Amino acid sequence: MKRTRIVVAVLGALALAGCSGGGGAGQSAASSPAAQAPAATGGAAGTYAVITHAAAGDKFWDVVKKGAEAAGKQYGASVTYQGDGDAGKQSQLIDQAVSQKVDGIVVSMANPDALKESIGKAVAAKIPVVTINSGAESSKAFGALTHVGQSEDVAGRGAGEQLKAAGVSKLLCVIHEAGNVGLEQRCKGAEQSLGGTVERLQVDVSNLADVTSKVAAKLQSDTSVNGVLALNPAVAAAARDAIKDAGSQAKLATFDLSPDVIAAINAGEVLFAVDQQQYLQGWLPITFLKLYKDNLNTVGGGLPVNTGPGFVTKDNAAQVEKLAGEGTR
Repeated sequence: MKRTRIVVAVLGALALAGCSGGGGAGQSAASSPAAQAPAATGGAAGTYAVITHAAAGDKFWDVVKKGAEAAGKQYGASVTYQGDGDAGKQSQLIDQAVSQKVDGIVVSMANPDALKESIGKAVAAKIPVVTINSGAESSKAFGALTHVGQSEDVAGRGAGEQLKAAGVSKLLCVIHEAGNVGLEQRCKGAEQSLGGTVERLQVDVSNLADVTSKVAAKLQSDTSVNGVLALNPAVAAAARDAIKDAGSQAKLATFDLSPDVIAAINAGEVLFAVDQQQYLQGWLPITFLKLYKDNLNTVGGGLPVNTGPGFVTKDNAAQVEKLAGEGTR
């Protein structure tokens, strides 16, 4: 019963935060750990640092940032957001937050081993840590309070099942960040449920023109590929263009949402998007850290708190289109 009351309280606060207005999320990543920290939101109820592996300009992380800042505003807490795609620099950002004696740290772990020492320093300093998005398997071992995200294996299997039902037998899984364990888990999960062949293609999310070129070249050289799974909405848009350029009939699906992806689903250019509701990956960790600070509450019972997967298809795309345009989906 106690856990039920906590969850109800969290959901009630989420409803209030989701209704608050706001503009764009702004810059999604700091250029380096030495860059000036972003302005904090709120003030009196604690100071929390959100540190992700976001590359500059990645709109997925703009939504995470927006969720964290909305939670900070809701609770009157100070929330700073920084990101760096280089794991070494991300580790330095964690060390910086520890030296500042923040009340809590939120960190994504695309490369858990590279962050283990820095997260260990935070835990040793008695700064509570919540991990998000990637690295769920290492979260508890590293001493984090909980992990917030989706099971990438489960999400990958769900994507594979839907692609199989659509007739895909040979799938190209496009990995846009080298060394990101979560992306490999998505491809592996899809491979397990598809029952066909899955090939990986490594690309660079910061060079979308090259993504289009590489995907088109693969489709032209191997006409047996009849499905493409993007793991990022910007990559999905590039893959859509590649399919057109190659004259391929391959069916396209993606992970994660953006206004462009929603429009492509409505146009029949993308079959579905796997939605991990990343706004919650910003909002819930600040909520959990605030609960821990005020009342020593922990959430999850030692298990991750799942924000997905959900599936956005042509049947329900219109219902989330407005929210995606507002930057909360």
